[in-house]
Amino acid sequence: MSEATGGSPIDSRLWIRNPLAIFNPAPEAQDARGGLVIAGGRIVERVARGSTPQCDRIFDAADLVVLPGLINTHHHFYQTLTRAFRGALDKPLFPWLQSLYPVWQGLTPAMIEASTELALTELLLSGCTTSVDHHYVFNRQIPDAIDRQCVAAERVGIRVLLTRGSMSLGQSAGGLPPDSVIETHDTILRDSERLISIRHDPGETAMCQIALAPCSPFSVTPELMRDTAALAAQTGTLLHTHLAETIDENRFCLEKFGKRPLDLLEEVGWLGPTTWLAHGIHFRSDEIGRLAAAGTAISHCPSSNMVLGSGICPVAELEAAGVVVGLGVDGSASNDASNLVQEARQALLLARLNPGTPMASHLDALRMATLGGARLLQRPLLGHLGVGALADLALFDLNELRFSGSDDPLAALLLCGAHHARHVMVAGTWRVVDGEIRDRDIAELGSRHRRLARELRLANS
Repeated sequence: MSEATGGSPIDSRLWIRNPLAIFNPAPEAQDARGGLVIAGGRIVERVARGSTPQCDRIFDAADLVVLPGLINTHHHFYQTLTRAFRGALDKPLFPWLQSLYPVWQGLTPAMIEASTELALTELLLSGCTTSVDHHYVFNRQIPDAIDRQCVAAERVGIRVLLTRGSMSLGQSAGGLPPDSVIETHDTILRDSERLISIRHDPGETAMCQIALAPCSPFSVTPELMRDTAALAAQTGTLLHTHLAETIDENRFCLEKFGKRPLDLLEEVGWLGPTTWLAHGIHFRSDEIGRLAAAGTAISHCPSSNMVLGSGICPVAELEAAGVVVGLGVDGSASNDASNLVQEARQALLLARLNPGTPMASHLDALRMATLGGARLLQRPLLGHLGVGALADLALFDLNELRFSGSDDPLAALLLCGAHHARHVMVAGTWRVVDGEIRDRDIAELGSRHRRLARELRLANS
């Protein structure tokens, strides 16, 4: 085991020395080609090439590319249990959801825990150090689903923002989800307030935070949206939902509420700087201007959008208008993976399919996956490598065959298709060492998760 991975006092100084390349999306005046010094869970010094800082330990990064820890801004961890589900294959969003709701209504406590651990483990191995989850399926067996996710995330050792999702508009009232998976208005608000009071850490170094996230305009009532916004304002928490994902959603909102999705969002008090929206595909140009003026951010989910045939998010137009855009892998039943470095590659390639827009670069995609996510989640100490930033790092090895012959190391990460980080640090602690998560039995986790996935499918057969 290298010096860098051994136990040490929290105030010792670790020099990550002379990396092959280093990416900082928020450039500092001082050069950092000589690496970074970590102490007390933060970056305390950026080292110029040729300099030798005061340090207690040295980690030789000469063959490694150093990035800020990647940030995943939209996911549904429970969906790892229904990847490549036969009944949902080759369907657009609404039929896809209708195929899966009857399955998801059978979720159990053990399934919530295993799916959360597995999704976070996948993400961590891909270089992700902070992840959002949007859990909105509750039943009598899992009223405490978010609490169980908090415990699972602590075991994995990754930062999370867990959103208390909800569905209150069932089929009997004209909504999309079956009545078996909806909750009452009062139940949702009571549990939202409870979770904020006991699980949300508002501090700048927080490992676990809570946000409020009614699922979508076709699964909740306007009343719930209004009251959730009021609770978020009262408690200082963020708001999240799906919006403008498909043309069907636009049609549903016009038929049900007489408004386009963004108009509905504004009417219920959600259009503002504490809100971020998943997908954001089907906005008109004037609506993009309204998003920018309000400070509302977008989580771009390229793989899921392609799998479901939803469309292409106008990232270039959004960013040109001043909208903050982060990156999300989305649910593992529509992406079928939880790999954020691969998602950055998808974002890069998809951006180049938009005719008439400037050529997107690998640096744009890496920025979106780091600083974009940090800005979206309002975490100013994440997503960059400035002095004082939290020590969340992803280090990638370019010695695999896929990278052989590459010139620019940062470009090679995405263009040659990196899959896994070699080392990952969260809060100054190594969580992934030599491609493996420390103190975790991955074989046991995979076996348990596969067994529970089979049980979930059989319960619906």
